Amino acid sequence: MSAYRTDHLPALPCHLNGEITTLPEARVSPLDRGFIFGDGVYEGISVYGRGGQTPRPFRFEQHMARLERSLKETRIPNPHTPEQWRQIALELIAAYAQAPDALRPQPQDWFYYLQVTRGVALRDHPMLPGLTPTVFATCLPLTSPTLAQRTQGVACVSADDFRWKKAHIKSISLLGAVFARQISFEQGALETVMFRDGFLSEAAASNVWVVKDGQVMGPPKDHLVLEGIRYGLIEELCRGAGIGFDLRRIAKAEVLVADELLLSSATKEVLPITRLDDQPVGNGQAGPVYQKLYAAYQQAKEASLA
Repeated sequence: MSAYRTDHLPALPCHLNGEITTLPEARVSPLDRGFIFGDGVYEGISVYGRGGQTPRPFRFEQHMARLERSLKETRIPNPHTPEQWRQIALELIAAYAQAPDALRPQPQDWFYYLQVTRGVALRDHPMLPGLTPTVFATCLPLTSPTLAQRTQGVACVSADDFRWKKAHIKSISLLGAVFARQISFEQGALETVMFRDGFLSEAAASNVWVVKDGQVMGPPKDHLVLEGIRYGLIEELCRGAGIGFDLRRIAKAEVLVADELLLSSATKEVLPITRLDDQPVGNGQAGPVYQKLYAAYQQAKEASLA
């Protein structure tokens, strides 16, 4: 039997159970419940830096609150304090700076990925007590939307939401999201906008916002939708810009006649959908509400670095 090969992975730093190592060298037990069951949770955090400043995780406290909620729901103890999680991110960025030049394009912005699984045990479905959680984290260059995507918008497709009904947990069990994203990938679209029982839920890896008559609307925060960190941020930005904001059930018929549709996520920030199922959204251009929210988002980023 040939050995598992990792030579295709870049030798970028990662954190595994308290140690800094590299992606090719990191080893996890095949009986880790994250590997066997997808029994774990994760967070993905934007990290911004400017002009030699120490990079800062964006909306970090909100991410830590959501991590704590997910861990509580799954009954996994949090292995670190928020400050320890922050320190891991900064250690990884510092380690990345020591990587070979070919592996580090010296970005200003980063994506801090962390995950916690229940730990290692012989395969059995019950939530076994007393296990030591497995902790993995890495920082990678943050890939942001292109200027063309920002100015011209992106195309998406729609699909039924066939995933489980505990979407509020940021679970590493992402096969449903993989299937959903594959639908849009195969059609050359950026995202898959999903509907459950005729109502908007979310996209494969983004939240979705509907703009009508100058008001921003999104699905309610419940077990059917992952509450993205930008939920609170979009509400704050709308309030600051004098834009109406409402969370409620949104029928598919309302989505199809929206003036604007928006995506939000850590990597996309806020991004306009200008075509859905090959039909124009509104007038087919990035709209005025998007323009205001994007500008306000950039101001929020700059304020976080002040």
